[in-house]
Amino acid sequence: MSRLLSMSSRGVVLLVLLACVPRLAVAAPAATLFRIFLTDGSDVTSFGEYARVGDDVIFSMPAGGSADNPRLQLVTLPAKSVDWTRTERYSESARADHYASTRGEDDFAQLSNEVARVLNDLAISPDHEKALALAQQAHAVLVKWPLEHYHYREAEVRDILSIVDNAIAGLSGKPANGFQLAFVASAADLVREPIAGMPGGRAQIDQLLRAAGLTPRAADRMELLQSALRLVKEAAPTLPSADVDTLRTEIEQKIHHEVDVDQKYARMSQRLIADGRRGAQSARASVVERVLTRLNTEDDRLGKERPETVRAVRAELQAQLNDARRLRLLRDQWILRQRAYQQYQESVGVELLQLVKSRPQLEAIRTLEGPSPNRLVTLKARLSGGAERLQRLRVPPEMQAAHDLLVGAWRFAENAATSRYDAVSSGNVSTAWKASSAAAGALMLLDRAQAEIRTVLEFPRLK
Repeated sequence: MSRLLSMSSRGVVLLVLLACVPRLAVAAPAATLFRIFLTDGSDVTSFGEYARVGDDVIFSMPAGGSADNPRLQLVTLPAKSVDWTRTERYSESARADHYASTRGEDDFAQLSNEVARVLNDLAISPDHEKALALAQQAHAVLVKWPLEHYHYREAEVRDILSIVDNAIAGLSGKPANGFQLAFVASAADLVREPIAGMPGGRAQIDQLLRAAGLTPRAADRMELLQSALRLVKEAAPTLPSADVDTLRTEIEQKIHHEVDVDQKYARMSQRLIADGRRGAQSARASVVERVLTRLNTEDDRLGKERPETVRAVRAELQAQLNDARRLRLLRDQWILRQRAYQQYQESVGVELLQLVKSRPQLEAIRTLEGPSPNRLVTLKARLSGGAERLQRLRVPPEMQAAHDLLVGAWRFAENAATSRYDAVSSGNVSTAWKASSAAAGALMLLDRAQAEIRTVLEFPRLK
């Protein structure tokens, strides 16, 4: 036990010395700089973490401004253009470097103090089993600590672990196992990428142009080129004049090319979509299919430089093709049912005309302004039994909804005329208001019925 006390006391002293090593005051950067390595061997800088979303990698790239407050440009690159092995290796190195310059010393000091407290408890604890459990718990924490803290000060953690393992051996009466086996990989085993700082103005320009050459989206490419041109003007005082002129000319030519290609594809899109619309409106699917074939030919002629535009136009033309096929089906159906529609129109025409002619009297009932008693009697007689006559008619299934509205309108009109007659006979204002509500319902349903009938009877057109 005296050997354990002596060993634990030395361990506490060692841990205290480690925790008291003077720390350099390092200003923590606002964000960690990452490098995204490309498959061609070049790289671009990411200000802060990047995000891999589906087939893309999205990040913010420094594009001018000061080192402390850079102007950022959002960039989206295809994930397949990235050397992920090297990029992720650099990311681990950058995170470890950032951790070491910010929280590393504080976390290590806390670990040292905790283990020192455990060793002190071991030295004075009369409970042998409790002391062994404490030591084993400290061993488990120390084994995981380097892996969870970017292998920060791993050599010192190994020294601390050897003290704890010797304490466990003294308590258990067994030889200490090689603690090195507890580490999956040491800091010396890890391959680190050299950490780079904020790229200079020329390097940022080159990176913007590099990203512009890789991004497949025209709008993103134009933003990157414009950022590069702005940065050339901003960094001109620090660059050789010949480089400034060369870069400006190169970027302006690229921007002019992008604008020219945009205009060509816009004209092509407008022309093809208009041709497809005419085919769809005439229910000629074959015309739209030929336009779809022309799209591929036109895209080849323009160099396949706007895949996103072609996808959008193809989707629009495909929708027009579906419209043309559906419209042809509706027109053929309409022709097949045309005779039934005409027969319905003929059978209901007289009744519908009577109801339409009654509209002025129904409007007068709605506003409580009439009609005159003589006209009211005529209206009441005209409407009597009309709903029953309509209901006995044979109606094509497609007209049933409109016909039900017409029957409803007629019933409301009958009720309005009858209630108004009763109101006039009794001088009861409440009954007059009841007639007004019925007249309003009749007018509303009549409008809807007429609209529905027109829709069904109308030759189908593309809307």
